[in-house]
Amino acid sequence: MSHSYSLKGLYAITDGSVGDELFAKVEQALQGGISILQYRDKSTDKDKRLAEAKTLCAYCHQYNVPLIINDDVQLAIASHADGVHLGSEDGSFLDARNLLGPESIIGVSCYNDIALAKKAEVIGADYVAFGSFFPSLTKPSAPQATIQTLRDAKAQLKSPICCIGGITLENAPLLIQEKPDMLAVISTIFASDNIAKSSNTFKQLFNS
Repeated sequence: MSHSYSLKGLYAITDGSVGDELFAKVEQALQGGISILQYRDKSTDKDKRLAEAKTLCAYCHQYNVPLIINDDVQLAIASHADGVHLGSEDGSFLDARNLLGPESIIGVSCYNDIALAKKAEVIGADYVAFGSFFPSLTKPSAPQATIQTLRDAKAQLKSPICCIGGITLENAPLLIQEKPDMLAVISTIFASDNIAKSSNTFKQLFNS
């Protein structure tokens, strides 16, 4: 709750690339102007995940960008990351806060559920994420959120709001006009032929 980062702008989530390819992609995204990076790796290789998270943390901090770890509080602690993102089945928020401390960033997936977001806000979430707003290759069965979900969230919440799910440069303006704090993007950035350019184009949407 007392971190020093501004939770606004392009929120990039890693795409499962590993090693040097991962680091090269992330550096390009950082050069393009992402505001937050989430390390999302569902593999079971703990040593690999720790090594990658530590390296990504160093890269991010060169650009004053926070590194968020997906679903794994212990990895966030071990890698000195700036926080963790929790889904509905990723353990207790309060346990995570007790382990990570007040200065860590903790985000919570709220899907299309305003009541869940209100609860997360009350117990101290640093941001809440809604989606999927559009069909998503990463999570094709994710609950669907709508523009009305975002409008309701903006009207009823004070916490920073992140939109996720199938967001592209073509459909992002539909969300941007409702003034969310962050857009979370995976493949539109990391599958791009020019990651820095794609990241910067998203960044400019927030400034338009």
